[in-house]
Amino acid sequence: MMRKFFSSLSLRNVLFVLLLIAVASGASHLASRYKLQRDITLNASNSLEPGSVTVLKQMTGPVTIVVYATEHDARLGDIRKLIREFVSLYQRYKPDLKLAFIDPEKEPEMARAASIQLNGEMVVSYAGRSEHLTQLNEQVLTATLLRLAHTRDQTVMYLDGHGERKLDGAANHDLGELFGAKLKQNGFRIASLNLALAQEVPDNASVLVVTQPQVPLLPGETDKLLRYIERGGNLLWLVDAEPLRGLEPLAERLDLLLPPGVVIDPSAAEMNAPVTWSLGAAYTPHAITRDFNLITAFPSARSLAWNESEEWEHHALLEVAPRGWVSRSAAQAKPRFDKQHDTPGPVVIAAALQRHINDREQRIVVVGSGAFLSNSFAGNGGNVDLGVNMVNWLGSEEHLITLQPRAAKDSQLTLSRTQLTAISVGFLIVLPLLLAAVGARMWWKRRRA
Repeated sequence: MMRKFFSSLSLRNVLFVLLLIAVASGASHLASRYKLQRDITLNASNSLEPGSVTVLKQMTGPVTIVVYATEHDARLGDIRKLIREFVSLYQRYKPDLKLAFIDPEKEPEMARAASIQLNGEMVVSYAGRSEHLTQLNEQVLTATLLRLAHTRDQTVMYLDGHGERKLDGAANHDLGELFGAKLKQNGFRIASLNLALAQEVPDNASVLVVTQPQVPLLPGETDKLLRYIERGGNLLWLVDAEPLRGLEPLAERLDLLLPPGVVIDPSAAEMNAPVTWSLGAAYTPHAITRDFNLITAFPSARSLAWNESEEWEHHALLEVAPRGWVSRSAAQAKPRFDKQHDTPGPVVIAAALQRHINDREQRIVVVGSGAFLSNSFAGNGGNVDLGVNMVNWLGSEEHLITLQPRAAKDSQLTLSRTQLTAISVGFLIVLPLLLAAVGARMWWKRRRA
């Protein structure tokens, strides 16, 4: 009976069809329950950067994007299709991200009410806040979502009036072009503070940034700074390997020890960087360094140490120069370890401090290099990312600590004239002749057979 069944062609065909339907149904069921996607494009153009995905996961409520665009743009064509395909990348990770379109030509009153100025302009709304976008790329949209995700408006102030690095300055030693710009992009407000003019550090300062003064602070200014600390203010202190110039009481109040000298890191010389640079790669577990694995560079860093204190909880963030040392004579062309005066590595150059005061947690970060966030050096490795993480933590926005989205890889192929000629000759002459030769050989063999 079974032999007759399998010997029948029609029955075998029926069985094949039934099995095919069963396999297709099972695959459809699995596909509906378990989603599996893989982006195999060169630039991962169909996926978001990990930083963008992290931001979306941190946003607990729905996000709405309203696009004011006509159905056809004279320059871009079907602009709605472009936006829909781009936003779908975000909807893949956040299903409650809603996208809506309004034609400004058919609904001019709605466009005027929303203050729309350009075709394709988008209004992104989240948690009762909204922003307008006129550019369409991952960096801009993710930065907008970061700003909207901030639980409150926060102001980052920087100490000014003594030749310090300016958080909104454009000089090489300032911090504005990369670090300051990224803070603004992420929703922080930036303001300068001159303690010779201000009565106190304002209460609306979420974070105060203190960098290396070039002239000493007046005793009255130092007192105002200490009173800010006593009130529980949050502080980012970027201290260079120079005299403290009036900030000695601040180091004493924080139970910090700042030994003289510059960190020498042989690893930097092996990477063709100055030996006075310290390369950061060993980050200790902390909210600031969570999932942070980028290399950072700290020019002319100084070491940090502290006295054990019942008041402050000190936490090392970064150790550098495991094969290096702290040198007091770093001006040499090729520094050598002096066991009588130098201190062997590894060296701690960044630390976080915490304590509970006035029913809240006070947070302070001290980094032994102000240059690592300067306009000249902030572009090295993950310097800006680490700096932004520090400010997010200081502002109690650690849920927003994430790597910033990277720019897309260059997908443009540039060929020389010789290369273009070789490709043209190969495809237009050599390849056709080769195919003709193969065909002729096959024809000759068949004819002789």
